[in-house]
Amino acid sequence: MSSPLYLTAAVAISAAVTWGLRALPFAVLTPLRGSAVLRLLSLQMPAGIMLILALYTLHQARPDTWPAFVSTSLALAAAVGLHLKTRNAVISVLGATALHVMLSTLWQV
Repeated sequence: MSSPLYLTAAVAISAAVTWGLRALPFAVLTPLRGSAVLRLLSLQMPAGIMLILALYTLHQARPDTWPAFVSTSLALAAAVGLHLKTRNAVISVLGATALHVMLSTLWQV
């Protein structure tokens, strides 16, 4: 069995590492708050992430499995439409996911 000193040291070290890792992003981002590059990234990243998600989804869609391809294509169109209408990535992803699950469930391959 471990000694109390060993256990106390292990808890103290793990607490210090956890606290440090949680504080590190705030310490790094504080000087970057006024950065023009960070402002540009905050405007461009949501569209880029949505594009990557769409391409990854379509990467596995095969036209030879017609029902799966149609449900994927309709869900992608719904995601684009919802995103253009609401400009909210959460609503577009959740809405398209719900539509895809519903179509995939109702229209089995």
